Amino acid sequence: MAQIVLAIGASHTPLLTLTAEQWRHRAAADYANTQLNLSDGRLMPYAEVLAELGPRCADVITPEILSAKERACHAALDRLADELERAAPDVVVIVGDDHRELFTPANQPAIAIYHGEEMVTSNQYGDEESAAWVQQMGRGYMMDARHTLPCAPQLALELIRGLVDEHFDVGACARMEERGKSGFGHAYGFIVRRLFRGRAIPVVPVLLNTYYGPNVPSAERCHDLGLAMRRVIEAMPGTQRIAVVGSGGLSHFVVDEELDHLVLSAIASGDHAALRSIPRSALNSGSSEILNWIVAAGAAGGLPLAWSEYQPLFRTPAGTGVGAGFAAWKPA
Repeated sequence: MAQIVLAIGASHTPLLTLTAEQWRHRAAADYANTQLNLSDGRLMPYAEVLAELGPRCADVITPEILSAKERACHAALDRLADELERAAPDVVVIVGDDHRELFTPANQPAIAIYHGEEMVTSNQYGDEESAAWVQQMGRGYMMDARHTLPCAPQLALELIRGLVDEHFDVGACARMEERGKSGFGHAYGFIVRRLFRGRAIPVVPVLLNTYYGPNVPSAERCHDLGLAMRRVIEAMPGTQRIAVVGSGGLSHFVVDEELDHLVLSAIASGDHAALRSIPRSALNSGSSEILNWIVAAGAAGGLPLAWSEYQPLFRTPAGTGVGAGFAAWKPA
């Protein structure tokens, strides 16, 4: 039978494509954001976040501290790339979320799987007139041009059929329509660029709608999806080695360390009930990408958590930024 030989959780924040000195550009976006999300479901502008939380992070956004966090994050990413290389998977299933790079309000499935022969990334950040830091982010996301990446259509079809039999109504995507700058986005391109190390490993993209209501799956449903994915994969004939990656997260755009530690502690202890019970109010905006991790945790099943790393990447005095998480499940 096929088997899951590795599961990974990895943040894909733009900060991981930039230098710590360039993080100020993303801080500027926080200052201008009128919909910064708190974990109780409220959305508010930066001035109100600062008034409520105070300048709690003013002393931890120095150049020296941010540079140390940058180095720690890249060391964790290198470690994940090492794990992937050692596991030598035949296929990598990437569970990510689409940020209107591929889908539009005309059609936004809750869960979809792409089963084409190849996937093409968006060239959303390919404008040569853009700022240098935007172009750098585009390269890190493989969204500077239309990159063509190999997929695993037969395994994707088996996964779709198996999940339908498991009572998941999965959207099936067979091809990409040519439309402006559309294509697969950073949830997928970042993982390939940063962790594959140039290897052409076939990918099965699972597209989870975490951002756009009204059809965002719950944490419980996402965990059940991961469990079902594992059952379907292990029932497949053959000896294919599969890696599953949950791309994105953790909390953002107001960093909630308590929420992030809850997720990581539940993963470490195997407390799947805690993962399933995370309320919708805590999973808005960027924090919704925790759902991709919950799918990966469900798919990891009996694989123990080998290690995890966490860096709260604050970039403003009020503590906006990203909770950057990295984790690997693998056989003992």
